[in-house]
Amino acid sequence: MSQKIALITGVGPGTGSSLARCFHSEGYKVAMVARNKDRLKDLENELENSKGFICDVRNLESIDSIVNEVIDQFGYPETFIHNAVRGIRGSFLDFTPKDLQLNFDTNVTALLKFSQLLCPNMIKNKKGSVIVTGNTSAHRGKAEFGGTACTKAAQKILTESMARYLNPKGVHVAYITIDAAIDVPWTREMWPEKPDDYFINPDDIAREALHLVNQNKSAWTFDHWLRPFGEHW
Repeated sequence: MSQKIALITGVGPGTGSSLARCFHSEGYKVAMVARNKDRLKDLENELENSKGFICDVRNLESIDSIVNEVIDQFGYPETFIHNAVRGIRGSFLDFTPKDLQLNFDTNVTALLKFSQLLCPNMIKNKKGSVIVTGNTSAHRGKAEFGGTACTKAAQKILTESMARYLNPKGVHVAYITIDAAIDVPWTREMWPEKPDDYFINPDDIAREALHLVNQNKSAWTFDHWLRPFGEHW
């Protein structure tokens, strides 16, 4: 039996690395996509038979090249996780059209491009998974997150449209809404007064993504919310 393959974008120090480790622990070859060469090299050394691919997902030609490399070296992924994200803080008066375009390029256009390249093979085989990690800005436009929220909302609607098309063809598509601050060093620095229970562990996010991939076809989830038990909502 051939080894399962997962392609994960946004393999940073938090959720992305946790996703790579989690899927590797379940027997996957993991194609790890990110811009940080050193971090990818460290993960390559840690995760046998997995490989880092340096890519700025805002560059469509780079996506074409990386996907071809992954297919040549690993084969077609049966799981694609779009975890790459770009966001900005500030009201609509504070960000530029260029800022907004860069957010769209990362959050929406890259998702579209990767999916267009990877999903036809999933459709052909009548199996596969597309998991997209999002946050609450996809559901509400808070005053200081306008430049992020509109792109994450577009991302969620694109993912839902994909799900309605792909699910009947045997491909599971799910959107994870992370309603919490992810427990990484920079969020701890931003909220030093917050207790441990305020943060969501990236390893737990990764395990939920794996749970979605492993769901039986008779009970697939699309809209999957995650929050710490003490989160007020």
